Amino acid sequence: MDSSEVMRVNRALNKMSKLYRAAKARKLAALGLHPGQDVLLWLLVQERDGMTISELAARLGIEPPTATRSLARLESGGWFRREPVPTDRRQVRIVVTEAGHELVPAIERVWTELAEQTLGEASGEQREIVLSAIEDANDRLRGLVGGEDQAQAVLADE
Repeated sequence: MDSSEVMRVNRALNKMSKLYRAAKARKLAALGLHPGQDVLLWLLVQERDGMTISELAARLGIEPPTATRSLARLESGGWFRREPVPTDRRQVRIVVTEAGHELVPAIERVWTELAEQTLGEASGEQREIVLSAIEDANDRLRGLVGGEDQAQAVLADE
């Protein structure tokens, strides 16, 4: 790869990352959420009986204190409640409320709109090429940051 191509790749990826995050932040703000909170709430909804903070942190690939801070920021929305774990008084389960369940379709609509707006009028074949290239690049980058757990921790810090 020559230096002009290297610069073009770096510039394009940095710009896309920043613009995608900004667009996502703007769309989620309309729902009262920040980037990252959408994924956290979406994961919680997948578990009907809720999850402990440790389980949630493991799913996200982050440390429990980071999950606790993220939940604290989300708590004011009334989208989940904390319930004691009968077999371990030190633990609580995070259970999504009806309000949280009602918010998930809006989160999924934001994701859909953003995906469609990002890829625009690309044909199905072009979308497949773009997605395959991005997934391959993610796999290579994951190897550079130390595997899946470390990659999740990096992503969670956003």
